[in-house]
Amino acid sequence: MSVPLSVLVLTKNEERNIGACLESVAGWASDIVVVDSGSEDRTLAICAEHGVRTVYHGYADHRSQITWGMTEVPWQHDWLLLLDADNVVTPEFKRDIEEMLRQDDRSVHGYYNPHHHYFRNRRVRGLKPEWLRLVRRSNVKVDDSELVDFRLVVNGTIGRLPGAIIESNANELNIDFWIDKHQKFARRMAIEEILRSEKVLAWSSHLRPTLLGNPDERMIWLKNIWYGMPLYVRPVLLFLYRYFVRRGFLDGWNGFVYHSLQTFWFRLIVDVHIADYRRQLKRHTVSLEQLVEAAGAIPTPTFTQGRP
Repeated sequence: MSVPLSVLVLTKNEERNIGACLESVAGWASDIVVVDSGSEDRTLAICAEHGVRTVYHGYADHRSQITWGMTEVPWQHDWLLLLDADNVVTPEFKRDIEEMLRQDDRSVHGYYNPHHHYFRNRRVRGLKPEWLRLVRRSNVKVDDSELVDFRLVVNGTIGRLPGAIIESNANELNIDFWIDKHQKFARRMAIEEILRSEKVLAWSSHLRPTLLGNPDERMIWLKNIWYGMPLYVRPVLLFLYRYFVRRGFLDGWNGFVYHSLQTFWFRLIVDVHIADYRRQLKRHTVSLEQLVEAAGAIPTPTFTQGRP
């Protein structure tokens, strides 16, 4: 018997991932909608095989795509589970959701749950332990202050459930796919940091950066610390922290490759872009307005007159 839960899945050319994702929720959740941004492979055919609704919406960034899906799709239920095509809902998390829906504590409007990240079909440690993907739509909105990541702002109490969602992208078996994707992320992350340092982009007023807050508030606090660290040094420190303190070394060669790429190489590329943009801004060969345009769909900023 299906449960009264809506599920939003984002896709574009995800034929290698979407089948496992839908198999973990189809026939269980009573309302599943895939928001596709123009797949040219078998993604839509696989969705049809699983009997789920699909709608098209052009992709600008993750934040705006989720916002559109949450607000424009005619959902059947207030409780909504947000998934990417490379996510799989574990049986344990499904049982947690079923129990939550039976109790339906009206004071709770969202739930954090464990995030298990896989790289090339093997789990890797040292990353964010929890994320917020299960929310009551009537009491949540998407934080509009992020350019690469996305966060949900819940109006009310947030609980925790022990079951996990697995993130495992089959496309990343081709390492060129992973590298190309992160090269795009690196430029966007560099622009975001520049815009934050120039006070063009600010953190959401609904999330308070604090070490002792919820996982999203703690992440913003840590990012502020990161922004204050010297370029080129911080990727080394982050690698040492994740690989040794967070025990990434326990994941063998796969863990070493992942942290060498994601924790060191990727962050190093971001720092190179930041240094380049700062030189260009100083020489007036690029403007903050041009960086905003390059970043794509972000809230319209208010520029101060002149720059030091």
